Amino acid sequence: MTVTFADIEAAARAIEGLAVATPVVESPALNDRLGGRVLLKPETLQRGGAFKFRGAMNKLSKLSDQQRQRGVVACSSGNHAQGVALAARMVGAPAVVVMPQDAPAMKIANTRDYGAEVILYDRYTDNREAITEGVAADRGMTIVWPFDDYDIVAGQGTVGLELEAQARGLGARLDLALTPVGGGGLAAGVSTAIKHLSPSTEVYGVEPAAFDDTARSFATGERQSIDPAARSICDALLSPAPGRLTLPLNMANLSGVLTVTDAEVAEAMRFAFTWLKLVVEPGGCVALAALLAGKVKLEGRTAGVVLSGGNVDPDLFAQVLAGEI
Repeated sequence: MTVTFADIEAAARAIEGLAVATPVVESPALNDRLGGRVLLKPETLQRGGAFKFRGAMNKLSKLSDQQRQRGVVACSSGNHAQGVALAARMVGAPAVVVMPQDAPAMKIANTRDYGAEVILYDRYTDNREAITEGVAADRGMTIVWPFDDYDIVAGQGTVGLELEAQARGLGARLDLALTPVGGGGLAAGVSTAIKHLSPSTEVYGVEPAAFDDTARSFATGERQSIDPAARSICDALLSPAPGRLTLPLNMANLSGVLTVTDAEVAEAMRFAFTWLKLVVEPGGCVALAALLAGKVKLEGRTAGVVLSGGNVDPDLFAQVLAGEI
């Protein structure tokens, strides 16, 4: 079993009118700086402030009446948490979300505000999958995994479906597309959609340098894990390993995986705020950071760039803008 373009088209129909069809934004200043054309896809404007609502809504739209009554449980550092909580509220299902205690306070607060029960855990000593499975068993809830689920991947793929269509609507052909990589659900969905519609487009995943599990998995051909001591400001992308379902899709569709440092991410966040007038969280800004840092060359070419989320804590954002990070 895998995710097909038809699955992504079906997901687009399932979430139509529920998820925001986010616009494409173009900046002359950014184009001039890079010597090419950049089409930015700001999922910062999505419901819940990140692309995650797409996959969650697609998954929950398929629940039976009995499953909806019993509710759903998810584990997430924040954006999937908010997406599931919001989608559950919209379909009338109870929701429990297992979140790391060091997740951004805003993400925890928003998840609760959407009506979900939040269970906090220590990401460095506890097993979030075991906690999630325990809640599901005890309460008869359906698990909504953050990326290792084909319905989730198909929902995230609608980002790529829209981006490619919007580029064509502007008379552009995407030479490149860059998307963040955590567990790999977004990259898997986006790359599946774009490679179907435009096989010549090079699609790259981008991840934090300290969390380069997907890049190392590509290099070795085997699924790699992260050192538990690793740290990054990109809280949305701190998956300990690529997804078992998503890695094969990404290895089949991505041209490569790029990495960026926290300093490069912070610079991209400042650029987005100063020149694009967009608030982008660290993990949501890695693809833009890769372009600005010259990880791929754009001269004379057109790139689609996914800005995957905007849920950044005010204190951290202030530090970034002040150049303290």
